[in-house]
Amino acid sequence: MNIYVGQLPYSVTEEELREMFLQYGEVSSLNLIMDRYSGQSKGFGFIEMPNNSEADQAIKGLNKSMMKGREIKVNQAEERRKKKPYRSKRY
Repeated sequence: MNIYVGQLPYSVTEEELREMFLQYGEVSSLNLIMDRYSGQSKGFGFIEMPNNSEADQAIKGLNKSMMKGREIKVNQAEERRKKKPYRSKRY
């Protein structure tokens, strides 16, 4: 299951995030979204957990929990919507 984690402190590291989710089960991948110019976290990321029941427990246990003084948001990630191709207006 793909999990969205938001409202993260900007100082959080991938290792800290991984440790938080490993309490609930196996983490197959982690993607902390970083600003390409500053290299700083954008405050959200995605965690992939192969076992859905472990992922559900992680969501229930971590949603609205505190991390470095911030209340984080944890829920099942929505599928990415496909962008419509850009079409110029013709006059």
